[in-house]
Amino acid sequence: MGIALILLFLLIALGLPIAAVLGWLAVLLDWLLTPFPLQRAFGEIAWSHSIEFTLIAIPMFIMMGEILLRSGIADRMYAGVSAWLGWLPGGLMHANIGASALFAATSGSSVATAATIGTTAMPQVDRHGYSERLFLGSLAAGGTLGILIPPSINMIIYGFLTDTSVPRLFMAGVVPGIVLAAIFSMTILVLCILRPSLDGDRSPPTARALLHSLSDLAPPIGLFGLVIGSIYAGWATPTEAASVGVVAALGLTALYRRLNWPMMVEVFLGTVRTSSMMILITLLAFLLNFVIGATGMAGTVNDLVRGLNWSPLATMLVILSVYLVLGMFMDTLAMIVLTIPIVTPIVVGLGYDPIWFGVMMVLIAETSVLTPPIGMLCYVVHGVRGRGELTDVFIGVTPFILALMAMIALMLATPQLALWLPNLLF
Repeated sequence: MGIALILLFLLIALGLPIAAVLGWLAVLLDWLLTPFPLQRAFGEIAWSHSIEFTLIAIPMFIMMGEILLRSGIADRMYAGVSAWLGWLPGGLMHANIGASALFAATSGSSVATAATIGTTAMPQVDRHGYSERLFLGSLAAGGTLGILIPPSINMIIYGFLTDTSVPRLFMAGVVPGIVLAAIFSMTILVLCILRPSLDGDRSPPTARALLHSLSDLAPPIGLFGLVIGSIYAGWATPTEAASVGVVAALGLTALYRRLNWPMMVEVFLGTVRTSSMMILITLLAFLLNFVIGATGMAGTVNDLVRGLNWSPLATMLVILSVYLVLGMFMDTLAMIVLTIPIVTPIVVGLGYDPIWFGVMMVLIAETSVLTPPIGMLCYVVHGVRGRGELTDVFIGVTPFILALMAMIALMLATPQLALWLPNLLF
């Protein structure tokens, strides 16, 4: 296992794409550690997993988010959330969190959530006099909700890798997603009360503005209810629900008279670019995990953990700590697909529920996309900002990283936070 980790970090340090790293690592480990030409099975493994019905949900959910982004529905949604939350201490920073939570309920992607809400919200910084660092931090933090609140692409991949029910994972993410959004907003509220200079201009809401905002909020809420409701009711699988969501999003776009060929070209290009990258990483990770399993490394790690004779909580704390460190240097998707097939049997053997662990992995991934030096969402928000220093974003996300740590501790202390809703519904 040590050879695998050394080769992994060496290839990443060379600046190679993550998919190429996983593929080359599988070939190198096969060449170095096994007497059998395992690469001859690679084609069959890649094909058998690439035709899995569950994987089709990934491009469908990505396409749904792309349609909402290109059609202007996301802009209207942000305006609607602003009318309801903009009067709180922290003003539109609460709207950043709320709009991100709503967009997350229709996109399943953190990057898409941060980029979409960031593009809409950034002009408000100078207009209303907010602390730019905290405002940027709220955009990046809000983006993390994209992979926790269902539908979540990361949860689909986790369920695919561990043979865990995706509908149960979706339901398990609802309550933690709402709680985390509330913790983010509470963080903004406390900071702006303690340091009023961080706040910007605010205006009290009017009944007219609140009523008008309902027409902007209804489409994303209705779309979320249609997708998740059809899964919960048993009318559709996650893949079928994603397809229904795409059709509904196209219908909304046509209703707003924004449906045209140039927009659809952008939707298709964005969908193909993102989904092909994610599925390629997933398939190559399967090849690598096949080699790791064939060489016996997975069994060696399991035996090593059992031999430590630590308590389940101590072992889980070590696992989570290792993931937090790995997430600072690795792409989160690669980290999940590379390690989950090895770590999940250990976690289940400790007595933890795989549904709960799936939500914990998403929380770890959320933390990873904020922490330097990788901090993908910080780079996304900085790119949307188009000026200043990247360090401003990293400073701005610091209180939200602490909020995420508090959420992870809360999940450790109260696993029912994730398990209550899926146990109730299923």
